[in-house]
Amino acid sequence: MLIPSTIPGQDHIKNHFKNAVSSRKISHAYILSGEQGTGRRSLADTFAMTLLCERQGGAPCLECHSCRQALSGNHPDLIRVTHEKAAIGVEDIRGQVNDTIVIRPYSSPYKIYIIDEAEKMTIQAQNALLKTIEEPPAYAVIILLTTNLDTFLPTILSRCVQLKMRPLDEITIQNYLSANFSVPETKAEVYAAFARGNIGKAVDMAQSEDFQHFYDELLQILKNIHNMDISMLLNYIKKIKEEKFDLYECLDFMQIWYRDALMFKVTNDANLLIFKDEYSSINELSQKTGYDGLENILQAIEKAKVRLQANVNMELAMELMFLAMKEN
Repeated sequence: MLIPSTIPGQDHIKNHFKNAVSSRKISHAYILSGEQGTGRRSLADTFAMTLLCERQGGAPCLECHSCRQALSGNHPDLIRVTHEKAAIGVEDIRGQVNDTIVIRPYSSPYKIYIIDEAEKMTIQAQNALLKTIEEPPAYAVIILLTTNLDTFLPTILSRCVQLKMRPLDEITIQNYLSANFSVPETKAEVYAAFARGNIGKAVDMAQSEDFQHFYDELLQILKNIHNMDISMLLNYIKKIKEEKFDLYECLDFMQIWYRDALMFKVTNDANLLIFKDEYSSINELSQKTGYDGLENILQAIEKAKVRLQANVNMELAMELMFLAMKEN
């Protein structure tokens, strides 16, 4: 679990929570929205711990009995709503929220409910929760975590404070990876670019042996594609499919590679490269390929994405893209 100073970015949310705590104007219901890996759960946990902390400061002390209970997952006034089925049903909300919220907190000034994957609540479950949100006990705080606001009833949205996670800039992600995971600067730049503002995704890549394998395999293709014949290209497509690489991540990776080549061709500045460790290969690619050729390759990657989204055969979409890379 993270404390506020170690959660990167999201200052607008941290400041909102900080002001709410200092003024003691705590809302009865919040919605934290953003894609998976942006830190919603960490922010919710930290806010909850701050409200429950015995020292009542601007951040959890991590030392008092209440903080230790929360860290171990055993705080009686911090309830995490769970569900066993694909959806969060009305029985889950009634049994874990509505039927227990009337019981006063055991040891804290607040009783906090965190509902993760709240977008999975059925309409019936949302209507059941709505009754509690409309007339909550003074001590109750309900925090909904979601990746999709569109699934909520307008009446739920209107009664909650909505806080949206924002993508982080690449420098923030690079610094976080270097400081907390000892990731070399050149690798941190690649992870940050590939994560597209998602800190959780960047951390997963930095710690994943699978991603390193994915990284090495794609570099092997990109650095040698001009020397490959059709049969070799088809073998690589087969390998991508067999190893279950995420196709859209493959295409994102390739876009970053060719944008590096185009950037270097325009500026001749190696400091602007994402793939700094591959300077010689990027330099060679930029010298051998014209501006139009690099633009055509980037367009071919975009076309491959469109084809895949339209359910065009994966092998065909990838083959057409690889041929465009080879020809240009």
